[in-house]
Amino acid sequence: MSNNKNPKYDLEERTLEFAKQIRFFIKKLPKSVANFEDGKQVIRSSGSVGANYIEANESLSRKDFLMRAKISRKEAKETRYWLQLINTKDDIELEKERNNLSEEATELIKILSSIIEKSK
Repeated sequence: MSNNKNPKYDLEERTLEFAKQIRFFIKKLPKSVANFEDGKQVIRSSGSVGANYIEANESLSRKDFLMRAKISRKEAKETRYWLQLINTKDDIELEKERNNLSEEATELIKILSSIIEKSK
């Protein structure tokens, strides 16, 4: 985490790190058509979490902010979904990594939900 005291930038950094960790995880997966396709989806959605949060922070109105924040939350939920579909072939280390990423997605969902509620 950065030393920046502005929480919105900390979350921007956190979502960037989340997307990077997803990419590292995908590279380690067993090669299969399903993992290739699901991997592409989880990469897209994980990157979209942070991209939409940045867009929310640059919004011109509260309505626009709320819409972007909700999209960011939706993408975090989608990321968690795609993570569940990925086949690790019962590799204990990959399962642990997937669970950690899924937990981080859940944390991001909770944080974004709180931001949305406070911004209404």
